[in-house]
Amino acid sequence: GIPWIVYMVFAAFVMVGTVNAVNLTDGVDGLATGVTIPVMLFYVAVSAWYGRSDLITAAAAMAGGLSAFLIYNFHPAKVFMGDTGSLFLGGAVCGMAFALDLPMVIPVVGLIYVVEVLSDIIQVVYFKKTGGKRFFRMAPLHHHLEMGGWSENKLFCVFSGLTLLLCVLAFWGVMYRYPM
Repeated sequence: GIPWIVYMVFAAFVMVGTVNAVNLTDGVDGLATGVTIPVMLFYVAVSAWYGRSDLITAAAAMAGGLSAFLIYNFHPAKVFMGDTGSLFLGGAVCGMAFALDLPMVIPVVGLIYVVEVLSDIIQVVYFKKTGGKRFFRMAPLHHHLEMGGWSENKLFCVFSGLTLLLCVLAFWGVMYRYPM
């Protein structure tokens, strides 16, 4: 294996990155909620596949809680999660990945989170390098698409649907990772 200190630096990077990425995704009604539900269902499936009943319960509770919250968070939102909620979601996504020893699956099941962060980084770097020009209409990506005419409902459906598809593919990729 890798040295403990290297793993700890890697883990800290993954945790900080994931928590902040989910926070950036929370910019449109229901988006962070809708993207995180399939991720939690992925963790339910992986936990069940490997007989981790403790993690099945935690992931299922998160998926259920988010589904109930979505009733009030979907466009037009009546309740907002804010930074406290979205930072917690990022921690839960990351914590479940480490509990299942699958931190490298986060970029796959959380591709939307990754793209949202990258769009923000690209915008800032491009803005500084070009003396004020913008690469995107607005960052992160969901705001760029919104300014291009996408409705909040379309953003929700496309981002959540893509995440669901990626979660199914990731499950197929990890289901035989450990011997039964």
